[in-house]
Amino acid sequence: MLRFPGHGHRQSDDVVIGPLDLAARVDEALAVQALAFGLGADEIAVRRQIVLRHLTCPGAHALGATTTDGRLVGFVYGMPNDRAHWWSTVVEPYLRAQGHDRWLDDSFVITELHVHPRFQNRGVGRALITAITDTASEPRSILSAIDIDSPARGLYRSLGYEDLARQVLFPSAPKPYAVMGAPLPLRHA
Repeated sequence: MLRFPGHGHRQSDDVVIGPLDLAARVDEALAVQALAFGLGADEIAVRRQIVLRHLTCPGAHALGATTTDGRLVGFVYGMPNDRAHWWSTVVEPYLRAQGHDRWLDDSFVITELHVHPRFQNRGVGRALITAITDTASEPRSILSAIDIDSPARGLYRSLGYEDLARQVLFPSAPKPYAVMGAPLPLRHA
């Protein structure tokens, strides 16, 4: 378990990183994702089914960031990549065009990482992603992020992720994404 002290003397702002039963807390996690990512109710309903389906994949697991009173304020989940998964089939042509399709093999995918806006910029996202990748047996990690300069992309770069493909278009996504990859273990600095 990793502990992050809150601001001031409010113990309820302390955050603990640890295992998360994401299936049991999927609605709480998606509420965090909705705030962090600006999603509407229809998008959350679709993502709920996707998350629950992902959790049935071999090796899928999650970590959560909770306050001392048990409130979920961040989460990450991922799994060993499988080229047959929808995400891989979408990104593969983009990676192949850049000579990076080998990254789809022997990689741990960060499927989702979200932190409640009030708890961002405190090291919670960094702790979540490094803790989950530290448990991976794969030699590298891949993920996708909206293809803009953002705090999330800055975090990923600081951990060692580099762009493998940019302007990746997912069906029904309003903005293009970048696929990023990093050797494991991630840089912890």
